[in-house]
Amino acid sequence: MTQEEFAGAARTYGDTVYRIALHALNNPQDAEDVTQTVLLKLYECKKEFESEEHMKHWILRVAVNESRHVLRSFWRRTSVPLEEWREQAVQEDPARAEVLEAVMALEPKYRVAVYLYYYEGLSVAEVAGAMKANVSTVQTWLLRARARLKQALSDEEEREESVYVRPEIVP
Repeated sequence: MTQEEFAGAARTYGDTVYRIALHALNNPQDAEDVTQTVLLKLYECKKEFESEEHMKHWILRVAVNESRHVLRSFWRRTSVPLEEWREQAVQEDPARAEVLEAVMALEPKYRVAVYLYYYEGLSVAEVAGAMKANVSTVQTWLLRARARLKQALSDEEEREESVYVRPEIVP
């Protein structure tokens, strides 16, 4: 791979790798580390890719694997974050922010599957390939994730409605 090809691939897929890692790890610093690792592996990769699609699939696969590696690490399992609340970008639309918050609260396998399918626009087969899972497994994950999101969002809506219920005044 030439310097120009690498630079083009880094520009094209760098943000995607970061977003995949962020959704898998739920931590911006770990996502940056994974992005650097994936791009380093791409730079050091000696094999020739058959096509742009082959390279994209390889990069997505490595991003998911590296994210899983970080999740399984001893440090990740034993450390406690200093701040409980992570800084979130201010969303223009409160409904979108609520949905994103609900997605980020899902388990990693569901969160990554939802992100790849809905946010990156990959097909179920492509998500299955990237996550090294069966197509039917990914379909099940998406089904369960949608059910959990629906439940979480409806619970939130019920809580908001109960806050605004005006108590009756008894004479």
